[in-house]
Amino acid sequence: MTRPGPPPGSYHREGQGLEFDRVSFFTDAVFAIAMTLLVVELHVPEGADSPETLHTAIRAEGWAIVGFFIGFWVLGRYWVAHHRFFAGLRSIDRGMISTNLVYLAFVAFTPFPIGLISRYEEHPTVFAIFAVTMATVSSLEIVLMRMAIRRGHTLRSLSPAAERHAYAAAGMPVVVMLASIPLAYLSTTLALLSWLVLSPLGHLLHRIAPIDAPAG
Repeated sequence: MTRPGPPPGSYHREGQGLEFDRVSFFTDAVFAIAMTLLVVELHVPEGADSPETLHTAIRAEGWAIVGFFIGFWVLGRYWVAHHRFFAGLRSIDRGMISTNLVYLAFVAFTPFPIGLISRYEEHPTVFAIFAVTMATVSSLEIVLMRMAIRRGHTLRSLSPAAERHAYAAAGMPVVVMLASIPLAYLSTTLALLSWLVLSPLGHLLHRIAPIDAPAG
């Protein structure tokens, strides 16, 4: 059966590939800026004229340092996922470009909730803000993936099993992040630790993926 092509007005890797590349490069730039802005919350101690005062000042930055590495790790995971998603596309259209902009708005917003966690680590509400932000990013990944599959933008057709697996992999962070919100009201440390399950769960989903599932 002949596979239908992408809709008219799509930007392909060839021919109108410049537009495809502009979207990819712009996405990378937003991720890079957002990940760099995380370090703004870290402050070099001033006036530490003895080892004791220096150690105290560094300890005072403890949660800011933790927040930086958590934020960098989480955004890094999302960048890798988005990179793999784009690697599997043969074209995009204006609808996907617009949706990708909404997606990037939440990526660019991420340093704000990370900054809140760095300053107000005992307040569960700031953990909830971060969790909702990241769950929204993952939900938009699902929207982008569905648009790409339904509109014929992927490099190859996916079996129903592979398509379900792709949605499950993108939806897993939504479940983890939303589940961490009630945990934050019990213990903010427990909520933070719950985010670390993203790595083993992602590895497990990769191991059980159908042979024709997208890389990820």
